[in-house]
Amino acid sequence: MTSAQLAARLDRLPVGRFHRRVLYALAVAFVFEFGDLNTFAYAAPALEKHLHLTVGDVAFVTSASFLGMFLGAVAGGRFADRVGRRWALLISVTTFSVCSLLNALASTVPTLAAARLLTGVGLSAMTVAATTYLSETMPAAHRGRMQAGVMAIGLLGIPVMSFTARGVIPLGTGTWRLVFVFGALGLVALPLIVRLPESPRWLLRHGRAEQADAVVARLERQYGPLPEPVVREAPEPARVSYRALLSGRLGRRTLMLAVAWVFQTLGFYGFVSWVPTLLAEHGFSLVHSLTFSALTTLGAVPGALLAWVVSDRFGRKLPIVVVAAGVAVCGVLYGLTFNAVAIVAFGFCVNALIQTFAALLYAYTPELFPTELRNSGNGLVYGLGRLSNIAGPLIVAAVFGAFGYRPVFVYIGACWLVVAVTVGVFGPRTGMRNLENLTEAPDTADVADTAAPARRPSGADLTR
Repeated sequence: MTSAQLAARLDRLPVGRFHRRVLYALAVAFVFEFGDLNTFAYAAPALEKHLHLTVGDVAFVTSASFLGMFLGAVAGGRFADRVGRRWALLISVTTFSVCSLLNALASTVPTLAAARLLTGVGLSAMTVAATTYLSETMPAAHRGRMQAGVMAIGLLGIPVMSFTARGVIPLGTGTWRLVFVFGALGLVALPLIVRLPESPRWLLRHGRAEQADAVVARLERQYGPLPEPVVREAPEPARVSYRALLSGRLGRRTLMLAVAWVFQTLGFYGFVSWVPTLLAEHGFSLVHSLTFSALTTLGAVPGALLAWVVSDRFGRKLPIVVVAAGVAVCGVLYGLTFNAVAIVAFGFCVNALIQTFAALLYAYTPELFPTELRNSGNGLVYGLGRLSNIAGPLIVAAVFGAFGYRPVFVYIGACWLVVAVTVGVFGPRTGMRNLENLTEAPDTADVADTAAPARRPSGADLTR
């Protein structure tokens, strides 16, 4: 069985029981991953009050978390390409869930920073493994939609966590610790992930063709008669080393995605992680700042569902550009108003569009790398984005300290404009094409699908 034949068999499958099982298993993991990513932002005002953390301390702990995310994404990416997507998912979910409990036990800045670093390792390793697994198992016509579905369900973790924080943090001096227990509940995703098969694309590229065929055959038996798979004639992709991510055509894609991930991370966390603290520093009470922030997170799920509508219909590139520009505009407008209704309205729009963007970029990134480097490339650019945010909190703190509240949101808007321009000018188009064709496509933004004419394979081809 060749890579082209495997892709044709996977892409002809209708969305069914297996695909829904993948969606639910990954979505449950993301519920607690997304919730855990935001726990420190909501606990930070209470930590400033009860543990006497300064804005600088908050920035230091947040930076430690992003260092852990960088290490987890890069090392976890390589790990998943070596041992498989399924094992990487199981180990990374266990890591961030167990380490999340360490946050609840911390009482000093160093111990809290160490706990956030270890949690970040597991969080990022899980994210890149999950998005890669989904891209390799979903039919080409549904990759974007299914990624949006995972995000929409997973994002429920943010309002659940934020309203939990809103309810428990004001109750006492130590109740902030309960917020960090939320991430540990990610262990409930393990029984769902255990039931998933290994990615057949990964199996085939690692010389385990019989196992890959067995996985696909088991999926095919879940349906009635299927149309003949349509195979695009193409030579078997040559194997490439990790260094290929840094040079030539693949290097240009890595650079484009790295710039997009770096600036979206600075813009994303500049808003999400700092809004509760900035509102409190600007004069709003702790209860009001948490309430405003919690209400704005209600935009997250509708935002991901918007990606469900546009992703597979318009591809990934154009929606990414439009949505990134929309975040920039709404973010600046958020910073220009101090009316409570306007704060919630513009905050809702920013949170919604940010999650639309995230669903699109999570689907777009693994599409641009070959199978043997898909998780490594995905992890590298994702990790570089997280690494950049070691400086991100320090930048926000410096801008706020030197210029005040509003310029912070001008800075955030500028970050999102960089993303829009980078993808708009240098990003290739994807969508409705199998992964093998995408990774072999020329590097032009408006390339047509120039793959060779399709043919229906013979029985001998499919059993080869």
